[in-house]
Amino acid sequence: MYHGILPVYKERGLTSHDVVFKLRKILKTKKVGHTGTLDPEVDGVLPICIGQATKVSDYVMEMGKTYRAEVTLGVSTTTEDQTGDILKRHIVTADELDAAQVDNVLETFKGWTTQIPPMYSSVKVNGKKLYEYARNGETVERPERQIHISHIARISDLIFENDIARFSIEVTCGKGTYIRTLATDIGRALNVPAHMSLLTRTMSGGFSLDQALTLAAIEQAHHENTLQKQLLPLAYGLKGLPSFHVQNESDKIKIKNGQKFAKGYFNVPFEDQLVMMDNDDVLAIYEVHPSRQDEIKPKKVFN
Repeated sequence: MYHGILPVYKERGLTSHDVVFKLRKILKTKKVGHTGTLDPEVDGVLPICIGQATKVSDYVMEMGKTYRAEVTLGVSTTTEDQTGDILKRHIVTADELDAAQVDNVLETFKGWTTQIPPMYSSVKVNGKKLYEYARNGETVERPERQIHISHIARISDLIFENDIARFSIEVTCGKGTYIRTLATDIGRALNVPAHMSLLTRTMSGGFSLDQALTLAAIEQAHHENTLQKQLLPLAYGLKGLPSFHVQNESDKIKIKNGQKFAKGYFNVPFEDQLVMMDNDDVLAIYEVHPSRQDEIKPKKVFN
């Protein structure tokens, strides 16, 4: 049985669920989960959690992502990407738009901004996914959300052809950011319709594109019994949290049994969550008790 985190390269044409399904068959285990959906037409890094590591998938998702996207100005679509039906057209020429204008607009998206998720998305409103409303031709009010973009920059020249303009950007952002919505918002700031015409996730969960393994490579490593060496331990997915190395053997047993402790028992600063470690092994994640602030309790225990 495998336990760990594996960076997978998701090809275009596959859903994230397809990748999970295929890995379950290859590895012969049901305990496989992804760390953030990639649309079928998007390729790139998809960290996969296997075995006990499925318990830390939420923490891997919090580690931020980097994308390389192509923005097309002059055409907007129903889905905000290249797969949708055309909504609006506007002729874009080099006479009315230049790279400096684009760069100035991109700067305005750095930091915390407000974003409205696209109708074709899995965000739920009144217990129903937005894409379900969209497919039925219904429109509902979509909740605004705060997103954080730490880096955004143009990484190509502007290309003008067939009455549209195209350019590529690199974006590093937090959880919940829709890059296709970002593309349409960039167009709106430039007063032209726009959509995202291509997207690759180049980094996720601290893994870069060149670290990601294809499904074929994973299957080969599994048959050669070398895959475990390529899995990262659970602790990797929790590196964003403070940790404490437990020395007392009796305390280790208590932690494994899910025992609560006084907040100051381990003589370590405790603000939100703390990872309890036994050398390189994760014992548990502890958090402050919701109703007793002087006590800590296990949020997740790893046996």
